[in-house]
Amino acid sequence: MGVPPDGVWGRIAAAREAADSAGVPLFVNARIDTYLRGAGDLAVTLERAAGFLAAGADGVFVPGPVDPVTVKSLAEGVDGPLNVMAGPGAPSVAELSSLGVARISVGSGIAQAAHALVRRAARELLGTGTYESLAGGLDYGELNTLLGKGR
Repeated sequence: MGVPPDGVWGRIAAAREAADSAGVPLFVNARIDTYLRGAGDLAVTLERAAGFLAAGADGVFVPGPVDPVTVKSLAEGVDGPLNVMAGPGAPSVAELSSLGVARISVGSGIAQAAHALVRRAARELLGTGTYESLAGGLDYGELNTLLGKGR
């Protein structure tokens, strides 16, 4: 159960070798879905992490667990930067950081929240004919400033 699908470690090693040979500063963040898919426990996850890191990954991404005990155990057991996925109900960035997390992802959470707002606005407009769900949006000046940076 601890070994990932066929060839994964080999592909990680090949990516690392290609990047190093080309002088490309590539950060390989190997994803381990043992918790997300219910396909393993801490021991299996740490075994996979060790294999990925030995193959040339720079860090590991373990989406799913956000409880502090598990996250701390992962951070202590992974010999490289740990990335987790967070969302509503998860510990804060500061708390995850204090547990040893190096990178926090929100996955599609921001897009999902934006789509929920679009649905609420459409239902309100079509249902009551009002626009209150649009309150708090960015005005054109703010958007132009945000989108114009770096140009």
